[in-house]
Formats: sequence, C-alpha cells, structure tokens
Amino acid sequence: MAEKRLISNSQIFVISSGLANLIIGNRTFPAYPPSVFRLGGILLFTALNLVAADVVFRPVVGVKVPALAREFRGAWIATVNNIDWPSKPGLSTADQKKELRDLISRAATLKLNCVIFQVRPACDALYLSAHEPWSEYLTGKMGQAPKPFYDPLTFALNEAHRHGLELHAWFNPYRARYKGAQGVAATNHVSQTQPSIVKSYAGFRWLDPAEPAARAQSLRVILDVLRRYDVDGIHIDDYFYPYPDSKQTAFPDDASWKRYRGKLNRKDWRRMHINNFIRDLHSKIHKIKPWVKFGVSPFGIWRPGHPKQIKGLDAYDVLYADARLWLREGWLDYCAPQLYWQIAPKAQSYPVLMQWWHEQNPKRRHLWPGNNTARVKPWPAKEIVKQIDLTRRHKGVTGNIHWNLSALTDNRGGIATLLQRGAYSKLALPPASPWLDAQPPLPPVASAQWDASKKFINVSWRATRKDTLRWWIFQMRVNGQWHARILQGSQRIAAIRVGKDFPDTIAITAIDAGGNPSAPAVLGRK
Repeated sequence: MAEKRLISNSQIFVISSGLANLIIGNRTFPAYPPSVFRLGGILLFTALNLVAADVVFRPVVGVKVPALAREFRGAWIATVNNIDWPSKPGLSTADQKKELRDLISRAATLKLNCVIFQVRPACDALYLSAHEPWSEYLTGKMGQAPKPFYDPLTFALNEAHRHGLELHAWFNPYRARYKGAQGVAATNHVSQTQPSIVKSYAGFRWLDPAEPAARAQSLRVILDVLRRYDVDGIHIDDYFYPYPDSKQTAFPDDASWKRYRGKLNRKDWRRMHINNFIRDLHSKIHKIKPWVKFGVSPFGIWRPGHPKQIKGLDAYDVLYADARLWLREGWLDYCAPQLYWQIAPKAQSYPVLMQWWHEQNPKRRHLWPGNNTARVKPWPAKEIVKQIDLTRRHKGVTGNIHWNLSALTDNRGGIATLLQRGAYSKLALPPASPWLDAQPPLPPVASAQWDASKKFINVSWRATRKDTLRWWIFQMRVNGQWHARILQGSQRIAAIRVGKDFPDTIAITAIDAGGNPSAPAVLGRK
C-alpha cells in the first residue's frame, strides 16, 4: 500500500506563499501543524513550508514518548424538550445531522473527550427501537421516524468516535412523559401498552419503580441499546422517583405498596427498588460488555447534614436514591454527583461536597463532579474554571462533566475561550478503569514509507493480538515538540504531507476499551 497513491491531486493540493493551505474540494484550511484532516478514511497531517524530502523511517527504541494527560472532560447533550439538540422538533434530517455534527465537532475542538447523549428522555427513543416509539423531540410527533430515515444514535456515535470522543448513552429510567409534552402518545408507548404501571405526577407521567414490569421495561430498553450499539458508557441521570411538587404531594404508588407483604417501611421499600435496579443494571451491563462503563449522576446532596454544614433537598428520602450505597458496593464505574453550586456558599459548597463524595468512595471508582456551566451568566465564567482547578488538585477526583454542552458551544460568558486558553488547552484521555480491565494491549506494529510521488509519507499500523482497542494515540515530534491526535480504533493509516518542518519521530500507542495504554511503536527518521 505504500506505493499506492492515497490522495489524488484533484482532491488535495497546496497553495504556497507564506503559510501553506490545504484545499479539499472547495474548502480551504490553514496548515498550522499539527492540523489533521480526514478524507475517505485517511488522516492527513500537514506541516509548514511543504517541500519533498527523501527520508526513511524505521523502528527505533529508547525514545521517551510523552503520555497524554488523564482527565475526564464530558458534557451532557440533552434532547428532552429540545434543550441541546435538535434545536426544535420537526427539523429536516439534513438540519438535524448538521446540528449534531456541529455540536460534536465543537466538543472536540474544546478538547473534551466524552459526550453524554440523551437517547431515552421519556420512555421514547432517539434511535431505532423495537421496544419504544420514536421521540417527539425529533419529528414533533411521537412514533414518527426521521424522514429521510437515519438513526441519530448511530450518527452521533460515528461522529464522536471520528473525533476521538467517547459517547455514553444517557437514559432516564422512570420518566414516561415530560411536563408540557405536545401531542398524543404513540400506540406503542408504555402509557398505552401498560397503563397500570404509569402514574401521573405534577404534570409528568412516571413509571412506578415498584412495579416489576416497569423495572423490566427499563432494563430491556437499556440492554438492547448496549447490545446493538458501540457505546462507551451507559449513563443514568438523577430522576428516580420524581422531584416533589410545590405541595409535597406523595407519589401515587398506593396500589404497588398494598401488594407488598414485607417488613420495610414505605421509604425503605421505595429505596429498595431503586437499589435493586442499579445493582442489577451494573451486573447485566458487565456480563454483556465488560468494558462498558456504567455511571450515574445523582443529585449532589445525599442528605442534608452530610457533611454537617450542608443544607438542601434530601435525595435519600425524597428521590429515594442512595448513591452512597452504590459507591460503597462498587455498583458504579463512575459517579458524577451534580454539584451545581458555587464554591463559596457554605450550605452547598462545591469543594466541601466534592470532598464528602470522595470519602464515600472506598472502592475508588471514578468520581467526576457535574458542573453547572449553564449558570455562567449570572455566574462569572471564572467560577467554573476555579471548580475545575479544585477538581484537579483533589487526588481522588479525576474529571468533570459540564451541564450542558450548549453552554460551551455558545461560549456563554466566554467560558469556552477561557477553557481553551487554560484548563483544556491540551488533549487528555479519560482515566483508565483497572477494575474492568487492567491488562494493557501489546504494542502495535508500525511502518512508514513514502508514496510514489514523494509528497506523502504513508504511516500504517496494526494490532499484534485481538485486543478490544478503542483508540490510537498518533504522535509526531517536530522541532523537538510533540504533537498528538486521538484516532478511533478502526483507523489503520495516516498520510503526512511534510516539508522542512517535518517530524523526526512518529509514535503510535494502542488504547484498549479499559483505557489501558500499550507501549508505543516508535518510528525514527534515518
């Protein structure tokens, strides 16, 4: 393949004079190294002052290749009520794709490494499902598929992985209809097929967690997605039992409570159903795909008074969510408590709550606080920057998740600019999950040769055994500085258009699905 021309002159050519430009079709890109462009599955790396060079790259040893930083940088993409995407129901397929493509591309530009994509906002689906109807937030009518047809989850996965981002599929396990939803429920919606397990509460429709059929429905839906889609994580948000209305109305589960014949009181009985769901979901996920991470983003306060100064909603006694138990039992691969408060207030202090959650994590699962980035304006953007800095200083906390992606893509209050210039100026990989897989992959086998035109160096690589590989880290050393890109695991070739500022060293590292790195395969210039 080294002698085969990968890219034709009709597709790519260079304009000289000052900074070179890369032109693909009718699009022009400035060639700031290490710029990366994709064409037909091939990555093209460009450099300044492009001229042909007659060099040979061979395997070398003894070169110290810098490892990428490890930090989780996520953002939620909410689809319920069209919060993040699509911008409104009923957009054309082309417009939906463009919006989603732009969101994910922007996430990559901001050097995030994960998007958490809401695929089941209310017992509906933003993917092709045999179990639940198409979401009304896509077409404006529940049960109506996009036309021309496409699968939004497949599309989002392809875009995320193409940009080197993980994608976690986000489910609401019990909400059956959002408050203010328009139109009628589809005939295959659970409110129509199993009305006895669906309750009305404060304008919402809600699955009764105590009903075995409700639990079975949510497990069936989530595991179906797990089996059919190449997701990197399964994510559950903070809605278990609903948040109380202004009158503190009791959840209407009298029918299921009356059937109970055990010794638990009603609150413990409700918590039992949520605990069992989390435990069983964790177990089933890892039986099907052991490498997929399971995470929950609970309300940021477990109970008022824990720690002593904290005040606010009691998630343990109101939402019936005992996230402390889930951490202590190891039923989570990551916990993302929604610490949606500022640093200073004593009653809900970000660092105080972060420390408390760390203390509840004896099995040292990932702890990635959720940040209320959407509150920038009225909050100053520096508040979020300071929170990220506090997270980094805490040895037991290894990343953040931003609510929500739109706040970043809109550069609300200049937050994206600040992150790009500071905290997120360099790439980072998500932390490894050694309890899922601690065995690193073997180093890849790599080679680099000029194509016949002497205008491109074709770099190719392959795995040396059947590891479940997620990423490749492609690095080049140019004028003593290393530059890196995260490539999806299916990538096997890159083309480098080089000149006087071309690399002297190329390194390729395999990253498996557990986040473990191989030793790099290193090619040096002869």
